Amino acid sequence: MHAGPEDHLTIGDIVRRTGVPASALHFYERKGLIFSERDGGNQRIFSRHMLRRISLIIVAKRLHIPLSDVAKILATLPTDRAPTHKDWQRVSRTWKKQLEERRRAIEKLEQELTGCIGCGCLSMKACLLLNPDDTLRDHGPGPVRLQKPATSLPAELTRHSPDAGR
Repeated sequence: MHAGPEDHLTIGDIVRRTGVPASALHFYERKGLIFSERDGGNQRIFSRHMLRRISLIIVAKRLHIPLSDVAKILATLPTDRAPTHKDWQRVSRTWKKQLEERRRAIEKLEQELTGCIGCGCLSMKACLLLNPDDTLRDHGPGPVRLQKPATSLPAELTRHSPDAGR
């Protein structure tokens, strides 16, 4: 028998179809990422369109996209009906922009670190990891020059030299 788009799936069906453990599905439901209903026997049942939401969660997890980001995107989709093609196109455009920004940030980091870490000494004048005398301590934790846009740091701290901030 062929299942229709309005048919419901049990949690066992969802687990088999997605490979996601029931405990994770319960967690996603508590976080508002997916939704279920209760049948006459008080069993949790899911609309078939939840499979696509779960698939997006799986992909996002593989790409290390925080669940909070996934939640923001999924919050724009209807929960009471299957999203339309137009709904998914809108979500795709939003997600594509975010992924492009992420790719640019990764490529920039790769270029910056190739010279810095690649040298093995971490003492190059252009090293973005340098923080002589801990001059960047008031600008946040971690490798501040790598994590923050140059526009958010004072000009004297954006120079890539050991004398920056002295």
